[in-house]
Amino acid sequence: MKILVGYDGSNQAKNALNVAKKHAKAFDATVFVVCSMKKQSQTPQSEIEQSQESLEYTRQFFSNSGIPVETHLLVRGFTPGEDLVEFAREHDIDEIVVGIKRTSTVGKMVFGSNARYVILNAHCPVVTVK
Repeated sequence: MKILVGYDGSNQAKNALNVAKKHAKAFDATVFVVCSMKKQSQTPQSEIEQSQESLEYTRQFFSNSGIPVETHLLVRGFTPGEDLVEFAREHDIDEIVVGIKRTSTVGKMVFGSNARYVILNAHCPVVTVK
């Protein structure tokens, strides 16, 4: 089994790591942790380094428990939601785990919701975690 976790360093994303860890142990799965950054002409090097450090934290989080893990930093010009759905298709992922936070209806309409995009467009089950 393959489990994909969308990770941005937030508390919700850290909660998603814990759920993915439980599922990986139960289903003898490999975990793919993806951090998505919007492609910009001048993405600051400090942002890239911070994302890489976050991914290293997640790699150790799973490796220390004996769970196979791959980490990926994606800078492809997609929104994070689009990146997760596309990555899941490309790698034949069986389950996606994403952290969510409460947002007003107006906030979702104005700013969109990456988790909502993933839920509506993923080819596999999506687990949401608060």
